[in-house]
Amino acid sequence: MSDKKTVVITGANRGIGLELARRYAGEGCRVIGVCRSSSDELSEVAEQVIDGVDVTTDAGIEKLTSALGDEQIDLLINNAGLLQDDQLGSIDFDSIRTQMEINAYAPLRVVEALVSRIPSGGKIANITSRMGSIADNDSGGRYGYRASKAALNAFGKSLAVDLQPKGIAVAQLHPGYVKTRMVNFGGLITPAESALGLVERINQLSLENSGSFWHSNGEELPW
Repeated sequence: MSDKKTVVITGANRGIGLELARRYAGEGCRVIGVCRSSSDELSEVAEQVIDGVDVTTDAGIEKLTSALGDEQIDLLINNAGLLQDDQLGSIDFDSIRTQMEINAYAPLRVVEALVSRIPSGGKIANITSRMGSIADNDSGGRYGYRASKAALNAFGKSLAVDLQPKGIAVAQLHPGYVKTRMVNFGGLITPAESALGLVERINQLSLENSGSFWHSNGEELPW
């Protein structure tokens, strides 16, 4: 039996997910990258790539669980996400539904399917956004993204409470304003810098602070 820690990352083919995969692989972890379409970069760092997975569907979740076999998961990172711009007066409700499916419901689907594989001492990190903070919203707009991340935060908090007796800690983590395709590469920090902060937050995650909402820089964010 290997004593490597197994890390499962959704949305691992690029951006923050890929940098997290690189960092954990560099630490000697067994990285399993989950994505809809793989990339050469992910294939270079992950020990296993499970592609063709749409985590918003029952079929996608079934494919994921089947490919994992009886793998024990020490750290699950729900990273897959979608940002679309919804403006009052021209709101596309199909867009809002899609963002809810990807940003909120999919992470809960993944946890529901995989939680039995996470042992006591295991961790779940949900990559959320400070845009899901109601107290921090002073600019409006982004209806689907804000609502979906607020829902993810609510799900994560309930997961933290429900999984406490099982010894599993859960965190909601804001990666920062990161230079990724999601924001047309207009962010303030690189994916590598974000991943470094996220890994530090995950390392500090424990049953005592489970359920908290953090910025990757260590700041605790308001709900």
